[in-house]
Amino acid sequence: MSEVKVNKISPRTACGTTTLGDTGDTFTIPAGVSISNSGTASGFGSTGEVSWNTTVKTSTFTVVAGEGYFCNTTGGAFTANLPAGTAGSSFAIADYAATFQTNNLTVSPNGSQKIGGTNADVALSTEGQSAYFVYIDDTQGWINVIDSTSNVRGNAYIVATGGTITTSGNDKIHTFTGPGTFTVSDIGACAANNEVSYVVVAGGGGGGSGITTSSGAGGAGGYRETKSPVTPYTASPLDGQPSAPNRITVTATAFPITVGAGGAGGAASPPVAPGTNGSNSTFSTIAAAGGGRGAKEVCAGGNGGSGGGGGGIGSGAPAGGCGNTPATTPAQGTNGGAGGANPAQGGGGGGGATAAGGAGSGSSGGNGGAGATSSINGTPTTRGGGGAGGNSYGLGSVGSPGPGGGGTAGNDNPAGNGTTNTGGGGGSVGGCSPNGVKSGGTGGSGIVIIRYKFQ
Repeated sequence: MSEVKVNKISPRTACGTTTLGDTGDTFTIPAGVSISNSGTASGFGSTGEVSWNTTVKTSTFTVVAGEGYFCNTTGGAFTANLPAGTAGSSFAIADYAATFQTNNLTVSPNGSQKIGGTNADVALSTEGQSAYFVYIDDTQGWINVIDSTSNVRGNAYIVATGGTITTSGNDKIHTFTGPGTFTVSDIGACAANNEVSYVVVAGGGGGGSGITTSSGAGGAGGYRETKSPVTPYTASPLDGQPSAPNRITVTATAFPITVGAGGAGGAASPPVAPGTNGSNSTFSTIAAAGGGRGAKEVCAGGNGGSGGGGGGIGSGAPAGGCGNTPATTPAQGTNGGAGGANPAQGGGGGGGATAAGGAGSGSSGGNGGAGATSSINGTPTTRGGGGAGGNSYGLGSVGSPGPGGGGTAGNDNPAGNGTTNTGGGGGSVGGCSPNGVKSGGTGGSGIVIIRYKFQ
């Protein structure tokens, strides 16, 4: 190998152009060599280009013109102080860990110089943002000529929006208390991380109205739950994960969410009337059925996610409605209680997610069935309780509402409503003919909760 050492290469005549090599030749420039481009040389880069500094910045620093920087704000916000700009100077910034949305990077101009025409700091606050600045003149100062707000990086976990978002440990929780959309923009690299946990609860059934004997209480809205193995929380006894049809593995798409309303209670006007069934709640392929209506006096309760209670009668026992209608595995609810006979003619309690409604009797109204308790939202919470059964003329005691949002029973008063966003059944009312028809309780609205691992 030949070696030539010179201090300067000039053209043989004053033509102003010197050519190094021929087309296809390669010149290797060792690391650490600085190339000055103060003249009109071509092929060695142009004004406005940057060389990326691969030492990640984690605290306040001063920019060197011509360099790009990867900035990691995971540990907290900090500042990039700019040098004095001259025409053609440039620098670039990139969000190293996609945390600018949580901890901003501040870009601060030098002295009285400007950024985009204003002498003021600029905050980079978009997740995954990168920005490229060139100094043009003293009027506008540094101008951002390229700005990317796309976060182009592989994801180990789901990225999604929709509902009210909270976190619990390494999990994100999306809570829908009304209709909405769960939108998945990216799925995780590991298939196991794409199976989500969920609770879907339908609206509870309304309780019936009464005047002579007791009405039946509303059944709870259907309760569906599946716990993904990668999300550590305590699920209810109704965890359907062992059954493959219950599992939801998401894709990068939009999932419409329906949250069922509670059924209306029987009206406080003659003639007496049953309540109405609650409305369904849905997420992807999972549907929870609205709770069954509570019966008007002397009639049977309605079928639904959980069944409504039967009405009171002088003799006999009007049946409670059937729960788990339509059938799911595990069952999404239970049966309502039958109505009772003389003298109290107690109304049947509404079925709950995990326990059937109690039967009315000659001395009391039936208790509402118990709901199901899950910690999917980070706190043990019971939902899906059945409404309580009333009694006639105060001749006995009223039933208790089912834990999980069931409505209270009335006697010579309107019955209580199921609790909002629990799917609790509305309470029933006792016969109270001296004071006219009394209304049954309205069922509580449902809820949809989705949980997945995000880090």
